[in-house]
Amino acid sequence: MIWIRDSIMTLVDQYGPIVLFLSLTLETLGLPVPGESALILSSAIAGTGQISIWQVVIAAWLGAVLGDNIGYFLGRRYGRQVLLTYGARFGITESRFAKVEAITARYGPLMVIVARFVVLLRQLNGLVAGSARMHWLTFLLSNMLGAALWVGFWAILAYRLGQSVTILPYIGRHIGVLVAIVVPLLIGALIFGYLRLRRRRTSDMPSDP
Repeated sequence: MIWIRDSIMTLVDQYGPIVLFLSLTLETLGLPVPGESALILSSAIAGTGQISIWQVVIAAWLGAVLGDNIGYFLGRRYGRQVLLTYGARFGITESRFAKVEAITARYGPLMVIVARFVVLLRQLNGLVAGSARMHWLTFLLSNMLGAALWVGFWAILAYRLGQSVTILPYIGRHIGVLVAIVVPLLIGALIFGYLRLRRRRTSDMPSDP
């Protein structure tokens, strides 16, 4: 599948937001196309002034939200067994699906938000949320927020780095390393903030007399 990734990255470089939108929509559905890498590269290119960063942000956000919602309704309509039967060719295995199901059942909306920053969860969270019958409005709001945080984070970071022309080729060669380092730190910060807020709410609750 490397040739697919390389071809799409070339198209993103040439055509910008339109291909970025399509790439993110398809990647969110679990297809083997670059989404996060395409967003980083597009934002870095925007930093050089070749395209508008706002076009990149809007295209990426719309693609991410649309793809997840398509996945949600596919999961809700066809359910777990059909998705596993036909999704195996795209890497949707039973073990992977089961792991995401367990996380969804335990954390719900928080999982939808955090899933945007994790490779496996990002591709499956819409399908799983629909299959698990999560309320659509809950999923939609969580998904929109998660997509906004994810797009905003990578767009701002890559855009700032892309403003230095000498650093753009470095970004293209080391996207994988950048993702591997920054994403775990970001997820850790999100989980820490959530747990801290939860403890604060618990401590503020009045105790029984």
